[in-house]
Amino acid sequence: MTPESAKTLQVRCPSCGDKHTYSTDNPYRPFCSKGCKAIDLGAWASESYRMEAKPTTEELLDDPDA
Repeated sequence: MTPESAKTLQVRCPSCGDKHTYSTDNPYRPFCSKGCKAIDLGAWASESYRMEAKPTTEELLDDPDA
């Protein structure tokens, strides 16, 4: 293994799954391209990424509508 290949990190794009070189030269990292970064931003903007959470007992006690 050469020193240059030891420094090359291959990662998968979180949007499309393609492998690409992770580099500070890529302004879209960790994405592979501007398009994949835009797709991810659109998913955040449309609230596609969300986590359901059950209210805690404290939150239920503070609820004025309860």
